[in-house]
Amino acid sequence: IHGYETIFPLPLAQACSWDVAKVQELARITATESSADGICWVYSPMVDVALDSRWGRIAESYGEDPYLTSQMAKAMVHGLQNDTTFKGRYYSDHSVMACVKHYALYGAVEAGREYNTVDMSHVRMYNQYFPPYKAAVEAGVGSVMTSFNLVDGIPATGNEWLVNEVLRKQWGFNNFVVTDYGSIAEMTNHGLGDLKSNSVQALKAGTDMDMCSFGFINTLEQSLKDGKVTMADIDTAVRRVLEAKYKLGLFDDPYRYLNSKRRKSEIYTPEHLKAAREMAAESFVLLKNQDNLLPRNKQGKIALIGPLADDRANLMGTWSVAAVASKFTTVREALQNALKGKAELLYTQGCNMYNDSVQQSFGEWNHHIKRVDGVKAAQEALRIANEADVIVCAMGETAEMSGESSSRAHLELPDAQLSLLKQLVATGKPVVLLNFSGRATIMNWESENVPAIMNVWFAGSETGNAIADVLFGDNAPSGKLTVTIPQAEGQMPLYYSQLPTGRRVADGTKEYKMYQSNYLDVRNDPRYPFGYGLTYTTFQYGAPRLSSTEMTDSITLTVNVRNTGNRAGDEIVQLYINDPVARISRPIKELKGFQRIHLAAGESKDVTFTITPEMLSYYDANLKYGTDPGDFNVMVGPNSRDLQSVKFTLK
Repeated sequence: IHGYETIFPLPLAQACSWDVAKVQELARITATESSADGICWVYSPMVDVALDSRWGRIAESYGEDPYLTSQMAKAMVHGLQNDTTFKGRYYSDHSVMACVKHYALYGAVEAGREYNTVDMSHVRMYNQYFPPYKAAVEAGVGSVMTSFNLVDGIPATGNEWLVNEVLRKQWGFNNFVVTDYGSIAEMTNHGLGDLKSNSVQALKAGTDMDMCSFGFINTLEQSLKDGKVTMADIDTAVRRVLEAKYKLGLFDDPYRYLNSKRRKSEIYTPEHLKAAREMAAESFVLLKNQDNLLPRNKQGKIALIGPLADDRANLMGTWSVAAVASKFTTVREALQNALKGKAELLYTQGCNMYNDSVQQSFGEWNHHIKRVDGVKAAQEALRIANEADVIVCAMGETAEMSGESSSRAHLELPDAQLSLLKQLVATGKPVVLLNFSGRATIMNWESENVPAIMNVWFAGSETGNAIADVLFGDNAPSGKLTVTIPQAEGQMPLYYSQLPTGRRVADGTKEYKMYQSNYLDVRNDPRYPFGYGLTYTTFQYGAPRLSSTEMTDSITLTVNVRNTGNRAGDEIVQLYINDPVARISRPIKELKGFQRIHLAAGESKDVTFTITPEMLSYYDANLKYGTDPGDFNVMVGPNSRDLQSVKFTLK
């Protein structure tokens, strides 16, 4: 999902780099390592648009935006399959077959609860949720996995409209479709029938491979005799699977992907670890840096405190089954290596993940982190904190707290950790919070009281070293959020591209507005908006300039970006568009382009975007795809909130 033995940041974290080329390179490395060890087919990429961070599998996604997710989907397919075009006979030796999942809409499960119901209009499907799947198909993905959820009241695995009509006829997908784990059998739980009838429905809907329900193997022979399916139905599915094996070269050499020489020389290599370390730093999102607390000089005494500070297993995050955690460098070890006697590192675990009462109720989330006496551990943490010049807290979720079957109703920092963090801040010493997570977590108290906060997600094999690089300024954080961070769970699903509503409250409104679309107790706006992230320098945007205020084929928007700080840095320039008068209600803004640029201190650059009719097109209530002549607002800036806007007219 995000690496083989060399583990890269979670997909959600990778997306925060906005570095499409780097994501493709990581996928290529994943294919190299997997194919060297006998793996020729991988269940990746997951391109479900995910708007609700209560859903644990948002960790596997690329966030809330369909355009950005589509770019990542194409990059992953090209990287895993090594741009195999099948002009020749086979996938290359260093390629694997990708499998885009979960088709479709799985990221929209109600209440953010795993395996739950999905229900939405076709307009929303086509405009907001389908684009990443379609992008993967257009990139040539070798297989598609159906999702567990309902689509129009019918399980996706047995939904003929979803698979045969949309995927195959409308999008031209000719490769094979596999179910998710046991989903044909689970159709019974949805109320549709027994395994035999569900297997018939799934086959006729266009599903070719049954993962773990044993419905095809155990029931189709009888259904053929009963006249429920035809030999042509079975042949079609079989032919698609055999074709995939043929393209992988498995008929000529079934052991093609088992190469002991490659196993020794192409897995967990220094080059792969270097790429992992670079991507980890790119994925970190600096949310707050009061008084330029970061980066730190390598001097004095540094207190490192928290249950994730000296732990290896949690660095990898969810779905890292080939990882060898014993090879990883912990945050503590990485900081010690980086300091090399220039500064003194003081360490203690400080607390457990949760208080005892919570762990007794829900079980131990992580058996890797040792249990400590909470009172004594906190006392020791305060002792070393008072000795130190700065406190670095490694806190947050464990790997098991996000991912499949890991939905959370409450997204605050676990109670034992938040209690200790408050005590550490009360010492008056400067505090840096390294927030480990596989989703957007709620950090209201932290944002108001902790001087520096950096989301480090779960960044894989090189997490510790990358954190050391960034803390001490050898590298700079450059990630920007691809998921909105809310103020409260009750705001979810919360995302930047919402429809305007009839009584919309303007962004940033601080007071409650009677009879308007807002809450009594929480402002509408997020804690941190989509696209937001700081670095160790600052950037200034000039006024955006259009090549023309009237458009027929295309126009360009140009904005000058200047590095106004005293060190080099990367900026992610973002372009958004709004259609204010349309055939249907359209989002208040939609991401339509971005560029990642590097600027030396004092350097400026003109960044140019080409705006085309395709960027203005959408599906209307009749699923007719096209544009609306008239006025458009185009916005550019460093995130989805802080934007400058200009207008043009589509003739």
